[in-house]
Amino acid sequence: MAAKSLQDQLLKAGLVDKKKANKLKAEKLQKKQKIKTGKAVAEDDSAKQADLKKQRDEKIERDKALNKAKEEAMQLKAVQAQIRQMIELNKLTHKDGEVAYNFKDEKKVKKIYVSESIHKDLSVGRLAIVKLDEGYEIIPEQVAAKIAQRDESYILVCNDRSEEEFDEDDPYADFKIPDDLMW
Repeated sequence: MAAKSLQDQLLKAGLVDKKKANKLKAEKLQKKQKIKTGKAVAEDDSAKQADLKKQRDEKIERDKALNKAKEEAMQLKAVQAQIRQMIELNKLTHKDGEVAYNFKDEKKVKKIYVSESIHKDLSVGRLAIVKLDEGYEIIPEQVAAKIAQRDESYILVCNDRSEEEFDEDDPYADFKIPDDLMW
């Protein structure tokens, strides 16, 4: 008579039902398969670890690049806030002017009305015109110089106080443009 397995003996004795016996059998079979494939898994693990290390390194590089871009964006925002604050604190009121001052914004000629004293100061370079949002403000030349150090795109008009160098061959060298010329 062949020896019965412990599982068969427990079933016959009624200590274990058929479902539980099949479940135990399936678990035992899975454990055997894991042990057999464990050797193959160990070889695959080294390849997987190399892939994971490569992915981690790539992720670290992407994160560094992203952090650098975020930091640069924050610095740009901080500079823009500084410029806005300098303009707001130092702007002159020019709403009640009667003299038109023409200047160039990108490729368009713009006009603001200012008093005669502001017009003269703009012409000689004591004042400057800056763009703030969609409007234009007049600020002192020293503030404009500080803004230009941060971002020159805000400065639209800032005439130099120094005399311009003239070319000796210039046929119009004798005809200097007056500072108070209205155009």
